[in-house]
Amino acid sequence: MNFKSKIILLLLVLSCSMTNAQFVKKHGQLSVKGTQLVDKDLNPIVLRGVSLGWHSIWPRFYNEKTVAWLKKDFDCTIVRAAMGIEIGEHNYVKEPDFSKDKIEAVIKGAIKSDIYVIVDWHSHNINLKEAKEYFDEISKKYGKYPNVIYEVFNEPDYETWPEVKAYSEEVIKVIRANDPDNIILVGCPKWDQDVNLPAADPIKGYINLMYTMHFYAATHQKELRDRTDEAIKSGLPIFVSESAGMEASGDGPMNYVAWQEYIDWMEERKLSWITWSISDKDETCSMLKKSASSDGNWKEKDLKESGLKTREFLREYNCKK
Repeated sequence: MNFKSKIILLLLVLSCSMTNAQFVKKHGQLSVKGTQLVDKDLNPIVLRGVSLGWHSIWPRFYNEKTVAWLKKDFDCTIVRAAMGIEIGEHNYVKEPDFSKDKIEAVIKGAIKSDIYVIVDWHSHNINLKEAKEYFDEISKKYGKYPNVIYEVFNEPDYETWPEVKAYSEEVIKVIRANDPDNIILVGCPKWDQDVNLPAADPIKGYINLMYTMHFYAATHQKELRDRTDEAIKSGLPIFVSESAGMEASGDGPMNYVAWQEYIDWMEERKLSWITWSISDKDETCSMLKKSASSDGNWKEKDLKESGLKTREFLREYNCKK
């Protein structure tokens, strides 16, 4: 990139940062209208941002400064706090207080930076008792803030949809007792691939529910987009709460062509999307190198290939008027 191009990019980033400076203040309370996420004025809104990696493995990034940097440098309008329930040295089952503190640091950072935040129960298993207790506490504490979105089950794997549905209904009931309005995200079987199942048998009796679809572009092909299109046509609101450009393992080469196809598809349908992840593991999907500070302020040399491309995408699409 030549000097002139760098100056143009810098000016664009500064302009975008100013535009998104008071993002939640501008858009306010979110809701679902039909299948579309809308803002307080009932205008369609697309949230674009990143997910932090499992808090239980990369707790060092769970702080207000990292959130502020992701807004400033990546132009995120949303971040996702992935609370590891069973996996990792500091998981929720073993260290609940530590886990709560880390997630709340991200929530507070998002509120301070005036962006949205997903509170993600990051598990592949049903932990009904623990989930109900946690979401009861967190919704009582932060339900008054329009910034907060609840993701009650990250990625069911081998559970059936009736099992996931019954679990989700129990957790939703707890949240809605404290927070009648904020968006709730519901997962579906096969790592959020089988969106056709909730489309055929959705949860009823509650407003502002959306269902999550996850993709990794080098693995998941057009078939998943077609299935999701059919779910949307049937009336199912979709939120892409985890995605990236490599294989579903989180590793392997980037497939930029396939990733761009997914981006184009989401943008055309006004689907919100989150990219995985802010972490420093030796794998393709981890956006950071070990050299990256725990508090943001990263240089380009601290970003891996997926981090550089994610930042490029977010700057481009979040700056479009």
